[in-house]
Amino acid sequence: MKKTSPKKAPKPPAENARPVAVRAVPIELCQLIKFAGLSESGGQAKQLIAEGGVRLNGAVETQKGKKLAAGDRVQVGEETIVVTLA
Repeated sequence: MKKTSPKKAPKPPAENARPVAVRAVPIELCQLIKFAGLSESGGQAKQLIAEGGVRLNGAVETQKGKKLAAGDRVQVGEETIVVTLA
């Protein structure tokens, strides 16, 4: 009888993530969402976060002021971005 390992949740492929270069880290989550063009305004970015529409490194994030570092992955809808340093 073959042994099967438990299934792990799939990670989003790195090639699907768009790098977003920032001048300095940390950067606040709401600022990054606006800067990356994932929202039209800072207010819309804050609303997306408050409603649970943003994932940070695979988990729903509701803190608009959450500090991000290089390498963090942010997903809004179907779009995923990765924080990089310019």
